[in-house]
Amino acid sequence: MATATSVVRSPKAPLSGKFTFADKKTTLPVHIPQFPPQRRRFTPLSASLHDSENNNGCNKNAQAVELEKLFDDAPYDDVSKDSPLHPRPLSSTQFSNSVSNGNRLRVAYQGVRGAYSEAAAEKAYPNCEAVPCDQFDSAFQAVEKWLVDRAVLPIENSLGGSIHRNYDLLLRHSLHIVGEVKLAVRHCLLANHGVKVEDLKRVLSHPQALSQCENTLTKLGLGREAVDDTALAAKYVAFRKLNDTGAIASSSAATIYGLNILAQDIQDDCDNITRFLMLAREPIIPGIERPFKTSIVFSLEEGPGVLFKALAVFALRQINLTKIESRPLRNQPLRASDDSNNGLKYFDYLFYVDFEASMADPRAQNALRHLKEFATFLRVLGSFAVDTTMT
Repeated sequence: MATATSVVRSPKAPLSGKFTFADKKTTLPVHIPQFPPQRRRFTPLSASLHDSENNNGCNKNAQAVELEKLFDDAPYDDVSKDSPLHPRPLSSTQFSNSVSNGNRLRVAYQGVRGAYSEAAAEKAYPNCEAVPCDQFDSAFQAVEKWLVDRAVLPIENSLGGSIHRNYDLLLRHSLHIVGEVKLAVRHCLLANHGVKVEDLKRVLSHPQALSQCENTLTKLGLGREAVDDTALAAKYVAFRKLNDTGAIASSSAATIYGLNILAQDIQDDCDNITRFLMLAREPIIPGIERPFKTSIVFSLEEGPGVLFKALAVFALRQINLTKIESRPLRNQPLRASDDSNNGLKYFDYLFYVDFEASMADPRAQNALRHLKEFATFLRVLGSFAVDTTMT
């Protein structure tokens, strides 16, 4: 795991701000019902289909090995009278032979139980069976292999920005965006029962969660250590019964793993919203009876004013753009300039654009027809209803 810079712990740093301390303990872990008997339980595995981004030669430190060993020694399928059932996440090396049988909508998300992505999946599809996956790529593959019906994955955060990995996976896979859901992120400081704030020396969480709580953690004088998931941090603290380590995660993670909430709403900015995409094997039929949004990706030839020309096809038809994101084109990131005298090289880019119009709207159809005249590549990722809620 990556280790963030530790902060020298102040003896008694004053506590102030927007977060509040909880005097009462959380409820005991709830029992998580087992999968229906006709289905096989998912087998825990580690991903193997990582691309070069995930095999960049970086070495895990000793703490990451310790974290991995912990869950190898304590399988998710072990159930005791004091702990709920925690199914291991799906991965891309081995999938269960189980497929969706139509009884309940099965929705894949990245992380372990108690992750914010699980809450987003349940908001997007109430009463669904949320299926944890160990990697974003595993969630994409689970949908493609008919192991689940949908996937709900984060695409951007109001504080941390875009999730670039998922932009790349959208292009690599053939799934369609069929909806979006926005989730307010409310971070809590969690610890084992009996542990007080002054007992803590460090906190574990996802790097974005640590950065989003920077001011609070500095006031508390706590060191930071990064892990892959907020709920995984909570699980690690609970399973190890650590008395000097806390976790930043959701209140749901506290309930699931039997931790106490020491402080609530410790994020530096109360307007902390993550937008998730809902993915499916088939697109939905777009309508015009409610606000719709369409996501596309395209590439262009290099030249002055080419991007301006591409964006003008929307402005000419009074179509509002809500997002534009550029990503270097994989496999051919550099190209020599046509002018052989200057010897310059430049990136080829893909442009991801969201605009406020349904593909059933003639304006959108005409805009894309116009764009296709000079774009070297164009693909519609999805046309879907806008999420107007914020919870």
